[in-house]
Amino acid sequence: MTTSVMIDRSAVSNVTSTTTPSTNSAAPSMVMVPRCTMKVEKCTNGVKIHCICEDATSSTMLQNLCTMLAGGICSFYCTSNGIVVCNFNLTIGTCKVEKTREGCCITCTSGDKASCELIQSCCDCLCACLANGCACCVVLGGTPVCCCCNC
Repeated sequence: MTTSVMIDRSAVSNVTSTTTPSTNSAAPSMVMVPRCTMKVEKCTNGVKIHCICEDATSSTMLQNLCTMLAGGICSFYCTSNGIVVCNFNLTIGTCKVEKTREGCCITCTSGDKASCELIQSCCDCLCACLANGCACCVVLGGTPVCCCCNC
């Protein structure tokens, strides 16, 4: 499947962890996630991130992953040449994942003005990373659900 990518789940847990990373001697735990195109936009009180898949199989896989992991912490990390350059956890707002025809839409909003500004700053950072060739992975509940290599 050319519309998917393999990701080491143990590496993701170290990236999205809120504690000090530890040396992990366990064998890698690989997961295949759909590759998508990401459209990021600011909205009233937050941000919307559209994950758009090229084919129905990838779209269904993404939607199923999102359904199973709904309610978990929504995180994003961006890499350049395999090195993490940006990571953020959207814990300061309310995140909602909706299915769309081509994948899903993640909406993260807050009624607090300062939190909204912070969420929208994360949106600006994500846009800059994508515009400059970084790969971005969406993580729900500590599990990657999709990876984007273009915007």
